[in-house]
Amino acid sequence: MSKTLVAYFSASGVTARAAKEIAQAVDADLYEIRPAEPYTDADLNWMDKKSRSTREMNDPACRPAIAEPAEHMEQYDTVFVGFPIWWAVEPRVVDTFLESCDFSGKTLIPFATSGGSGIGRAEKSLEEHCPKGNWKRGRLVNSGAAAWAKSVLGR
Repeated sequence: MSKTLVAYFSASGVTARAAKEIAQAVDADLYEIRPAEPYTDADLNWMDKKSRSTREMNDPACRPAIAEPAEHMEQYDTVFVGFPIWWAVEPRVVDTFLESCDFSGKTLIPFATSGGSGIGRAEKSLEEHCPKGNWKRGRLVNSGAAAWAKSVLGR
């Protein structure tokens, strides 16, 4: 029997709500990608060119440390990967997660929340950071996350 994980990063709680909805809908385990150093409101001020999030996103090599690594990844066949769109792509802490696990042969399904950007550039970026995974088409899930997740898995 295949086992599913919903791994997500959420800065404000919006992506967390979607991730929990997806996990419940498809009977999946849940893993929060938490940075070792939590983001403050000032860190997330994208209008401040010196804020932590702006500095991280302006440095393609930046890999913020994760508080707790995902455990027992070998047991999952399918992994939903959720995040808010930052600067048209996934936050760097998601890249840390993707590069810290072996996703060979696993089905990866991205989902994102966004106030205005699409998921297309993020999908391309995710595949570049984790080329061994079998990436499926993702979706913005500002609403309807559960129904979408079920349809992706054919449930």
